[in-house]
Amino acid sequence: MQARRKAVSLSAENPCNHLMAKISVVINTYNAEQHLEAVLKSVQSFDEVLICDMESTDSTLEIARRYGCRIVSFPKKNYVSAEPARTFAIQSASYDWVLVVDADELVPQALRDYLYAQVLRPDCPAGIYIPRKNYFMGRMMHCHYPDYLLRFFVKEGTVWPPYVHTFPVVKGRTEHIPRKRIDLAFEHLAKDGVADILRKTNQYTENEIEKKRDKHYGPWAYLWRPFFRWFKAYILKGGFRDGLPGFIRACLEGHYQFIMLAKIDEERRRT
Repeated sequence: MQARRKAVSLSAENPCNHLMAKISVVINTYNAEQHLEAVLKSVQSFDEVLICDMESTDSTLEIARRYGCRIVSFPKKNYVSAEPARTFAIQSASYDWVLVVDADELVPQALRDYLYAQVLRPDCPAGIYIPRKNYFMGRMMHCHYPDYLLRFFVKEGTVWPPYVHTFPVVKGRTEHIPRKRIDLAFEHLAKDGVADILRKTNQYTENEIEKKRDKHYGPWAYLWRPFFRWFKAYILKGGFRDGLPGFIRACLEGHYQFIMLAKIDEERRRT
């Protein structure tokens, strides 16, 4: 009995020591019917699939129930509420380990096997950055790979900041899956076109205002930030290997920076 108590204590201190460590998959949804069935098929072998739905009006919940998902709800007040919903969903998970998956991302079987192997390591990290493959104009974008996302971590103590384009705050050491392990990368099904990217640019930059309200950018930022983002995407990250689509995507990256700066400056002038 004493030995058993000691084993339980070790498990509570470090989930890696628990040989029966289980993983909850957490998916936040809002009108996510387009890709949800394919996503759920890719994660059905995990111990739990939790859907945190933000008042969907399409068939999202019907699909989730058909696949036996556990469902919790979070009120949809505005776009920013999607980030607080992540923390709520994470804390609603049943198990010590959480894998956060977007409703348009596939999880390859190789990644599933890799994560279960990691939680059995005596020195496993508290969080793991996972690469993602993104597509544009029918091609995987080299400039957007590995696009590391901190999506696997110990549930206890993890909080997702209430801003767009942020990573969770994890208590403990983190590791990155090697970028050469492209077989372990998420498959991003949202193959956005130019119109989609422009729409999301307008949406996301609205939320950048709140996150960067206290930052001060001079006039030169309107030149060097868009140029550097283009240079980083097209030259440093290899977008030139993707032909004309790579050049266009890099230009859209620079455009995002320009619109963000303009909106921050406009907001400051209003106050």
